[in-house]
Amino acid sequence: MEYVYAAMLLHKAGKTIDEDNVTKVLKAAEIQVDPARVKALVAAISEIDIAEAIKSSPTFMPAVAPAPATPTAPEAEEKPEEEEKEEKKEEEALEGLGALFG
Repeated sequence: MEYVYAAMLLHKAGKTIDEDNVTKVLKAAEIQVDPARVKALVAAISEIDIAEAIKSSPTFMPAVAPAPATPTAPEAEEKPEEEEKEEKKEEEALEGLGALFG
């Protein structure tokens, strides 16, 4: 998890997420660095728009009032196909990143 935190810190600071920078952050935190894990992380993150992943992730969303347990309108039961495809694509991207560190 430290490797992901290092990448998130670099992203927040506006720095390039590359092997050298991730290694520097981990060493600064006195974490023993595994170069293979750093390389895998950088490769996985290069395919992900981190800002978009953060926005779409339920764990990073601001707190809002909970949705009603049952839909109030018949059209609320069905999602447009485009939304479903977009959600599936985002879930797959997040699963791919999680698989590296699971």
